[in-house]
Amino acid sequence: MFSKKFRNFLLFGCIAAMFAAVGYWNISPERFLDKPVAKVEDTAIDWYATNTHTLQYLPDGKVQYEMTSDKAEHLKATDVTLVTKPDLNMYRGTEFPWHVTSERGEVNPDGTQVELIDSVRIKRTDEKKRDTLITSTRMTVFPQQQYAQTEQPVRIDGAGGVSTGVGMKAYLKESRIHLQSNVRGQYEAR
Repeated sequence: MFSKKFRNFLLFGCIAAMFAAVGYWNISPERFLDKPVAKVEDTAIDWYATNTHTLQYLPDGKVQYEMTSDKAEHLKATDVTLVTKPDLNMYRGTEFPWHVTSERGEVNPDGTQVELIDSVRIKRTDEKKRDTLITSTRMTVFPQQQYAQTEQPVRIDGAGGVSTGVGMKAYLKESRIHLQSNVRGQYEAR
């Protein structure tokens, strides 16, 4: 029938074809492609702290600001820190601080900007015992510059009256506040 040489060739050919088929299915071309880098969730928290307390000093040793919060959570992907119930006292080197509070806040990576969210209150009592209260739903505070701004509606209670407007720039160091638009005021006559 078939020669011994032809049978061996056919046998080894079948075995080689089987190895090639098994190898093809076990070693697919996709295995050699670059695998996508595992994505880090935007909301992945890499550390958190409760009952936080931060104290920043001026070069002359006076307190610049002091901040406490119920909870701080650091987002790994954005390097932003989320704070719950932030409470910030900006002393400006004086003994009459601006007291800033809100329900939530977001601190940027280098700590120079704090975005306050929900029930934002900025209050100060001056040396003559006069109160100034600024309220809004959202505000950005720059503690080192002692500056605050918002595009949201604002209410200012103080100086014997009430002022409202939309948008505000507050230069807290100089106690100077600019309302941007739709400004209304109501004052008591003396």
